[in-house]
Amino acid sequence: MRSLRALYGWVLSWADSRYALPALIIVSATESVFFPIPPDPLLMALALSRPQRAYLYAAICSASSVLGGALGYFIGIYLLKSVGEPIFAFYGVADKYQIVQEYYRAYDAWAVGIAGFTPIPYKVFTISAGAFHIDFWVFLIASALSRSARFFIEAALIHRFGPPIRSFIDRRFNLLTILFIVLLLGGFLLFRGIFQ
Repeated sequence: MRSLRALYGWVLSWADSRYALPALIIVSATESVFFPIPPDPLLMALALSRPQRAYLYAAICSASSVLGGALGYFIGIYLLKSVGEPIFAFYGVADKYQIVQEYYRAYDAWAVGIAGFTPIPYKVFTISAGAFHIDFWVFLIASALSRSARFFIEAALIHRFGPPIRSFIDRRFNLLTILFIVLLLGGFLLFRGIFQ
């Protein structure tokens, strides 16, 4: 836990450097494949330092994350044994692999969308999507929508409310995620009910 906290501090330290934007791109892309710290803290720090650029940072973070997700997808297709499985083992989720497969069978793009928005390790779903040969374009669209929703909501809240919202998001992120999923699934069920 202490080393993870140190890594978190190291990621945040990039916010005050001239390499902040490249760091955001690298952290966003690698978190979708193997890096343990999500880009949210760095995105929030950058957005707080320059609120007028919050949406630009969110766009860069989203695009980088989706590109990293695509890399994870191709690791799942071509390098599952040599790269994907060691990543799963490192995070202690190797036994969850079959559960993720069931999620894909049952929910398809919804599984990617929920993993892309929530604290669920997105990297497990990106690599698994390739391993299970989920349609690449469905994967890409679901990833783009969910990652963009997550990062643009954070940017909008910081742009609107400033520094106090960061501590609110940090403290209530899991609750906000659950609320979003309930609203998302409720909207989906309503849509299905209306157009069936």
